[in-house]
Amino acid sequence: MQEAAGVTLSPLSPDDREQFILDNQEAFLYGATQEFGMRDGHFEEDGQIISRATIEASIDGQGNEAYRIMDHGEIVGGLVLHIDPEPHGGELELLFVSPRAHSKGIGQAAWRCVEELHPEVRVWGLVTPYFEKRNIHFYVNKLGFHIVEFFNSHHPDPNELDSNDNASEKDEMFRFEKVVGEDPIC
Repeated sequence: MQEAAGVTLSPLSPDDREQFILDNQEAFLYGATQEFGMRDGHFEEDGQIISRATIEASIDGQGNEAYRIMDHGEIVGGLVLHIDPEPHGGELELLFVSPRAHSKGIGQAAWRCVEELHPEVRVWGLVTPYFEKRNIHFYVNKLGFHIVEFFNSHHPDPNELDSNDNASEKDEMFRFEKVVGEDPIC
């Protein structure tokens, strides 16, 4: 278990999987409805900004590690990492903090735990939707990531093309990278 300022990462247990999925959906839905209200068109499945299938694929991905974010023993979020040992790279698949625990430094503390847990990772990457201003602020201004790519209809993510090799507006995502050691996160 890694710890930073009372915040710890605890490996996701099988009996907590269902609640992890529901908590993730709640956090993502909160962010989207804060920005757009319920009339938003960015939902992956009925009433959810992120689908169960997306979350399950992330948790179950080969080489992925899922963790609960704990604050002084209380569950306040979760994250999923993919570690690729060959190029010493890591990908943040998911990160969420419960809306009731926002703006308390928990996300930053959890990220410090991630970097301590995987000191071998030299370059971290992630993607987030273009409309998630809170996420963009967090990754760039709080954690030191840099936007390195914008996936859209003119520059689609090669991993997310549909059967017609097209990208839609819902596929508009920023790709971020952080080279460890370049920008401190404090």
